[in-house]
Amino acid sequence: MFYTSTRNKNIKVTASQAIAQGISEEGGLFVPCELPQFSLDKIASMVDMPYTERAKTVLKDFLTDFSEEELDYCVNGAYATEKFSSSKIAPTVNVAGNKNILELWHGPTCAFKDMALQLLPYLMTVSAKKTADGKTIVILVATSGDTGKAALEGFKDVDNTRILVFYPVDGVSPMQKLQMTTQDGENVSVCAINGNFDDAQSAVKAIFTNDEIKAQLAQKNMMFSSANSINWGRLVPQIVYYFSTYCDLLEQKRIALGDEINVVVPTGNFGNILAAYYAKNMGLPIKKLICASNSNNVLTDFLKTGEYDKNRKFFTTTSPSMDILISSNLERLLYHMSGEDDTLVNELMNALSTDGKYEVSKTLIDSIQTVFDAGCCDEASVDATIKEHFDKYHYLCDTHTAVAVEVYDDYVKRTGDDIPTVIDSTASPYKFSKSVLTAVTGGEEANLDEFAMVDELNKISGVDVPKPLQALKDKAVRFNNVCDKENMSEMVFKLLNL
Repeated sequence: MFYTSTRNKNIKVTASQAIAQGISEEGGLFVPCELPQFSLDKIASMVDMPYTERAKTVLKDFLTDFSEEELDYCVNGAYATEKFSSSKIAPTVNVAGNKNILELWHGPTCAFKDMALQLLPYLMTVSAKKTADGKTIVILVATSGDTGKAALEGFKDVDNTRILVFYPVDGVSPMQKLQMTTQDGENVSVCAINGNFDDAQSAVKAIFTNDEIKAQLAQKNMMFSSANSINWGRLVPQIVYYFSTYCDLLEQKRIALGDEINVVVPTGNFGNILAAYYAKNMGLPIKKLICASNSNNVLTDFLKTGEYDKNRKFFTTTSPSMDILISSNLERLLYHMSGEDDTLVNELMNALSTDGKYEVSKTLIDSIQTVFDAGCCDEASVDATIKEHFDKYHYLCDTHTAVAVEVYDDYVKRTGDDIPTVIDSTASPYKFSKSVLTAVTGGEEANLDEFAMVDELNKISGVDVPKPLQALKDKAVRFNNVCDKENMSEMVFKLLNL
């Protein structure tokens, strides 16, 4: 299988080239030239497989330049059972009726990013040997909270790599910050920026495409790549868990083979729901993809109107991993649903860069709306949803999952479409203890220290505290760097000691 760029469809590269490079030279994102097709019989054959075998079944059709031995090495290493607190890796849990939660946070950093970022270092290592042997790959990451820690954990002490993570200084939870600033590893560096996630992401993209900076790295036998979802190697592992959750529902006899399901995803950067879009187009029986936003509802507005406008107030919310106004992966959807119109994608991305907004044709948004629905909710609704689901079902969800649950409930009331549904749960509630504890108790905002709140939430809920979060309590902070968004390129060289 070959990959092309959303901004230049004349480009053709292998999976290894796409993963090692991260982003196309002209700033476009790599996408598959075609999608493999999965029959119902093939899906049925995956039901009795463990997660690792389900992953290999999906990934081998995308990573065609990987040998069977290389794929085994990558998948078995990434999803080793000792790394995950559930033997199912990503279990599907029924909450009530047709409402099912896909728990994607049982990995080492307790967030859904582990599902991809435990695998990416293996994919990157194999890809680099094929395409960039001998070079040190510098992984440059902007994070709104979860990607940073998951990438740091995945890439720590991986040979011939360095990883630099930038996060908004006031835009992550205390637990997310602690996870990053205490990170082990000789090849890792972390820096806060005075700005929000969009500032960090825009600066990272600018650094990636800066010829002068790339030339300076090349002189040191280094090259950039990405662990953000702009990298195809981050996105392709996410396709796997949509096939896996469908198999879980079959195994649990909640659906019959061929039955359609709906999928609800809390998302800011659009990668997690885009993976479900790919799964649907590969043959997975998905009826509707429901995009859930918090108060930063730029995606909801786009999916309802066809106008994307980031020129709006930015909200710092209790679901910080979704506090994003520039959604990178939407570019991939626009490319596919416009009939692979790279000229249009260039025009839209240029408009977003210069004016902060763009609008697609009625024909295009009508087409998108046949596949996608969308909704958003405010902070009060998030709190109410957490409390209601704990009180009614004794299910404790984090703030991001609560956004998706609330949007789903609203969708059912609005449409009556109550078929079996999978709702992505993207983080452990203990990563956002203050917000979840306050919601569950229905009282005043919790004012305990972070780990006292963890203990209190554990006492009230009876839900186990993940061991990786417990272990942070006594870890020393290693990284206190802070820079302005305008100075990120200088900080990159400083962190690399260049």
